[in-house]
Amino acid sequence: MNRGQRGKLAMATAAIAIGLLSVTGCGYINAQQTSHQYSASDGTRTDLGPLQLRNFIIISEGADKPGRVIGAVYNSSSNDVKLTISGAGGSQTQVPVKKNSYTLLNDTTEPAILSTSGGAPGSVVEVTIREDGTNQNAKFKVPVMDATIADYKKYLPTSAPTASGTATPSSTATTAAPSTTSAPSPTASASH
Repeated sequence: MNRGQRGKLAMATAAIAIGLLSVTGCGYINAQQTSHQYSASDGTRTDLGPLQLRNFIIISEGADKPGRVIGAVYNSSSNDVKLTISGAGGSQTQVPVKKNSYTLLNDTTEPAILSTSGGAPGSVVEVTIREDGTNQNAKFKVPVMDATIADYKKYLPTSAPTASGTATPSSTATTAAPSTTSAPSPTASASH
């Protein structure tokens, strides 16, 4: 190899090295989004002891109108639990969740309805969640949505909530629940 060929080879190697540095530099400067947990939907998420709440939304026509809570509640404990959701003006609803299972708050369960949503569609309201039978409770923010998005129209409350305001798991949710020997993976559900 003569001196000219070695020079060309060195310049080509330097150009490739600079190109590789510029391509990989983005990962060095900017954190990868996949390394951060976040709600990949309109809803929000939080944890309360063995309960993981995912994709929670309140569907309502207005701040002073009833609001239906939709989302998913995972229970990784070995006990059946009842989640109480308290909203504005003393409104509340309860969601039973079997041990090592989950309850989907959608059209397969009885509606979990708050007597008032506490916020206009497009706003974010604070609700208190409590696992009955324990001292654990937490506050977290949930978006209020209306039927502007067609998929939410079927969740708009059509009448006043019942006295109990309790959501019950349907046979579909119970049948689809994971076995009692292993806990569900809430992170897989949240990444949809």
